[in-house]
Amino acid sequence: MINDSFDASPTASLDNTVLSVSTLNRLARGLLEECFPAVMVEGEISNLSVPSSGHWYLTLKDGQAQVRCAMFRNRNIGVRFRPSNGMQVIVKGKVSLYEGRGDYQLILESLQDAGAGALQKAFDALKAKLNAEGLFASARKRPLPEPCRHVAVITSPTGAVIRDILSVFQRRYPAMQVTVFPVPVQGQDAPAAIIRAIADANRLAMELGLDVITLARGGGSLEDLQAFNEEAVARAIASSELPVVSAVGHETDVSIADFVADVRAPTPSAAAELLSPDQQALLQRLQNLQSRLVRTMQGQISQRQQQLEWLQRRLQHPGRRLQDQAQRLDQLEHRLGRSISRLLQQKRTSLHMLARNLDAISPLQTLQRGYSITRRDDGSLITSVAAVSVGDVLTTRLADGEIISETRAVNRNTDNGGLNE
Repeated sequence: MINDSFDASPTASLDNTVLSVSTLNRLARGLLEECFPAVMVEGEISNLSVPSSGHWYLTLKDGQAQVRCAMFRNRNIGVRFRPSNGMQVIVKGKVSLYEGRGDYQLILESLQDAGAGALQKAFDALKAKLNAEGLFASARKRPLPEPCRHVAVITSPTGAVIRDILSVFQRRYPAMQVTVFPVPVQGQDAPAAIIRAIADANRLAMELGLDVITLARGGGSLEDLQAFNEEAVARAIASSELPVVSAVGHETDVSIADFVADVRAPTPSAAAELLSPDQQALLQRLQNLQSRLVRTMQGQISQRQQQLEWLQRRLQHPGRRLQDQAQRLDQLEHRLGRSISRLLQQKRTSLHMLARNLDAISPLQTLQRGYSITRRDDGSLITSVAAVSVGDVLTTRLADGEIISETRAVNRNTDNGGLNE
């Protein structure tokens, strides 16, 4: 029986288990991706295919072997050159397996011309070195001044970059002051010129009222951006007393200056957007503040008017207050009288009920029904014939008087109901 629900984790036991093809491929893919999470491989491109999806499919080979590769559109969009068959390249990716065909393949994350490999290695080494020194730490990065009124732009004085920056400032915030420190942004002389410009901007900061430095240039290859990947330039940026915005290259370009700078902007135009408040937004904010101020003042006035009216209602003439107190006293007296009358009525009703209850258990009421009470001459109550002897003088109390008699005989009840004399 084929086990299609088998645990496909690399640690699962396969002893005496019959697997489906898809399960086997899934297991193999998991093993490959776990053991080779990221590798760098150099080889020659062949069988390059670029379908309408925008993904790249190619074979990377050397003199003895080859491996299939796939680079999806979200990754290859950042490659700054167009690959072709026969080109020697260095790729970085993870080893995987295409389960549908069971093909072992590389999923590429980056692709570069092998000729640029030395620059990339130098870039990575410098990046690691400066990072270890703490030059990239967020704790040392300074916030941009707010508002920013005067920007020092270090860039080429000709070309599209400075025009784009000025255009954005003109559109968003025409009051922005811009001082251009012209430098070459490419070539052998560029690093030294950039370092001098950073130093000049800091030296003139107080005199000119500079708030921030912007390093700007257009996009290009790793070699084109090399001036901004020099260690001396990076250290000049880190030493700047003015905050530095790095706007080097396009959004996908990355330079050492980006890591050292206080803020990185994806493009020069984006840097200008970042530094300049939108005048329409400022106007809208001013209008909102004005509306809030008017509403607050109107609310305060209305509140004060209500308080005044309330105080006026509370303010009374002393004579009126005395009249009110007298009326209040009359009301209390009337309420007290009603309360006393109600209490007396309750007490009378309670007394009558107690009298009726007492009368119901009174011996006089018993006498009225034909009963009598007999006492000895010493006043003791007779409750049994055993307490009477012949010759005793007895007093019998009836409802309307007393009878005094002398005992001539005593008759006792016998067990059979008769009398015993």
